[in-house]
Amino acid sequence: MDIWTYQSVEYVTVAGEAWLASASEYPRSMRALWESRPWAPPVLPCGRAFDVISMPALFGRRVLDELWASGPGCGPVAAYRGRTLLFVQPGAAPRLRSLLAWEEWARDVPPLLCHGQGDAVTVPPVQRMVNAPDSPSLGGGRWIVAPDSREPWLPGAAVVLWACVRAARSTSGPAGRDTADPADGPLRPVPTA
Repeated sequence: MDIWTYQSVEYVTVAGEAWLASASEYPRSMRALWESRPWAPPVLPCGRAFDVISMPALFGRRVLDELWASGPGCGPVAAYRGRTLLFVQPGAAPRLRSLLAWEEWARDVPPLLCHGQGDAVTVPPVQRMVNAPDSPSLGGGRWIVAPDSREPWLPGAAVVLWACVRAARSTSGPAGRDTADPADGPLRPVPTA
């Protein structure tokens, strides 16, 4: 079972909407905007309710598979313009950035964008338009795991680091290059000669 097939939820609940709005300095104004334009992708500040780790889509899939297969799961996750946005605990972005700077990890994990205090991210809309494009790289993106509570569980830097390193090491071939094709099914390392 994989999260992308069986756990995908593309709508944000009322409680999840309240949590997303709490990231804004003016949550009531944000909720009013969503009431009039629920299909518009909002720009939300990081650091108050969440930080966001942005990673290439395929690597993001592997990280989520690690979090769900042998870890604690994850909180909200979105796909936006070819990237996976993993929502993490406030303060986790700068900590993860520091942990990834260690030479030991840097060679295995692709560059990640760690958005924390002072950054803002565009997230998928709270409702998907009826004729929205199916491709996550087009339109306003989509929720892979939509916010569904006022206090979702969010992973910390150590949990995300663990999942990133496991995902990178389990799917790298010679010279750390990607050797798996997502159409081939479960992601497994390719044997080397």
